[in-house]
Amino acid sequence: MNRVEQSDLTYKRLFGKNPAEAPLQASNPELQTILNRLIFGEVFAAGSLPDTTRELITVVTLTVQQTMGPLRAHVGAALHVGVSPVQVQEAIYQCAPYIGFPKTIEALQVMNQAMAEHGIALPLPLQGRTTEQDRLEKGLAVQKQIFGETIDQMRAQAPAEEAHIQDYLSAFCFGDFYTRDGLSLQMRELLTLCMLVALGGCENQIKAHLRGNLQVGNDVSTMLDALTQCLPYVGFPRTLNALTCLHEVTGQ
Repeated sequence: MNRVEQSDLTYKRLFGKNPAEAPLQASNPELQTILNRLIFGEVFAAGSLPDTTRELITVVTLTVQQTMGPLRAHVGAALHVGVSPVQVQEAIYQCAPYIGFPKTIEALQVMNQAMAEHGIALPLPLQGRTTEQDRLEKGLAVQKQIFGETIDQMRAQAPAEEAHIQDYLSAFCFGDFYTRDGLSLQMRELLTLCMLVALGGCENQIKAHLRGNLQVGNDVSTMLDALTQCLPYVGFPRTLNALTCLHEVTGQ
């Protein structure tokens, strides 16, 4: 199957409608054609990630970049291909420690609109699994599961006046979010890698999370597929920088 045929089939599979109904088809048909054939004719066919994972990656990259029109469309596509409402919501929640609350809230408002269009009642079932008493302890545990005992060294070496930042990182980023139900640890770590790629300028964190992905069971092939999925949404410079990090970390 050539990429033109693949593009049409994938577009229909994701959005449940004909490519002729794509947003720019009437006003900017040439760009829409180029977009469709790259994203839906090539990128969505590259590698072995299922559509559900591809759409979760797309949702978080669009959330990070605050591209709300495409985000709304891809929330719908995610639901259409079998991603559960909880999984979509958890993917956007997972963005909060990396992009901050205001941008996450903007994305959730768009998600909520898309959910309403699909007849999904809100709020969704609660997924949190920590308390005020154990969020730091549980956050540290999952942080070490991903990054190993270097976390103890990092915390010990932090200046005394920055100790609260290390506590926020462990209790908030990992305790409040990574411990939640709805998405597996493997999926959260893969999505986090994609968020960092979409942010740009986060090469140190990308390298750390590449190692973290390996630690939780995402192999090099899976990460390469994820970076490929990011490419049309974040552009070549950020994708190529992430690929350089991947080669440095894995030696491949």
